[in-house]
Amino acid sequence: MRIAVTGSIATDHLMTFPGRFADQLVADQLHTVSLSFLVDNLDVRRGGVAANIAFGMGQLGTRPILVGAAGFDFDEYRAWLERHGVDTDSVRISDTLHTARFVCTTDSDHNQIGSFYTGAMSEARLIELKTVSDRVCGLDLVSIGADDPEAMLRHTEECRSRGIPFAADFSQQIARMDGEEIRILLEGATYLFSNEYEKGLIETKTGWTDEEILAKVGHRVTTLGARGVRIERAGEETIEVACPDEERKADPTGVGDAFRAGFLSGLAWGVPLERAAQVGCMLATLVIETVGTQEYQLRRGHFMERFTKAYGDDAATEVRAHLS
Repeated sequence: MRIAVTGSIATDHLMTFPGRFADQLVADQLHTVSLSFLVDNLDVRRGGVAANIAFGMGQLGTRPILVGAAGFDFDEYRAWLERHGVDTDSVRISDTLHTARFVCTTDSDHNQIGSFYTGAMSEARLIELKTVSDRVCGLDLVSIGADDPEAMLRHTEECRSRGIPFAADFSQQIARMDGEEIRILLEGATYLFSNEYEKGLIETKTGWTDEEILAKVGHRVTTLGARGVRIERAGEETIEVACPDEERKADPTGVGDAFRAGFLSGLAWGVPLERAAQVGCMLATLVIETVGTQEYQLRRGHFMERFTKAYGDDAATEVRAHLS
């Protein structure tokens, strides 16, 4: 099963300031702030929702096709993804712009000052899925994640016009979208991904009830944090899957992307929805135990040992046959 993963490709530049921002601010001079903070360290991490999802799928051996726009500085990141089983040949490289970047400084009180540079991500709207499909001899599913809004709309319309099944996954972009854009992006989706808060926001912005949305999409997949995930289908029994026990909670960043990577990999393997959700929850647990979105290691024996403990021998036997 050939799955294309569209969405953002970015790097995070994270710094820590040993003092307090509040101590550097003068109340009657806030209209003319000019500050520079001497930071202790710099942590550069690979990120972007599409790259995170594709990395997880590559770890599971499903060779996803990454579709997005990056800058002329992408070579090292590309090599990393290729080494971890990701097809990056459909990434558009900008001639003039850097890869999207989040730059953030955190003080000793955990207050943050950050900036997000969209950079090359704005060129994702120029990518045609037909070109991607022709290169890989057809696409079975396209996951449309948070990206340049025009790119998301274009990919959605192209999937509908070409009859390519797609998954709608707005995540960070839902806050800036209006009801009409969201209605366009979810109509006819085979899968609609969101967390619980986003689920309510989708209903509020579109004006559609839960039942009306279920009638417009094939499957509604809602992540529930520590409680796992719920999968709903119109006229079908709801599927609920719990999360495995955590060994520690290190960093929640990228957990949702990891779930999607596991779930989409399960679809690629052709296992039942419940099993795909279990794989997603297991991968998400590995990520929450690791600092960084792509810093975890998937060791087959360790993964299967924990998966078996969480979901039983029958589930493990079915997944073990596919995990490479």
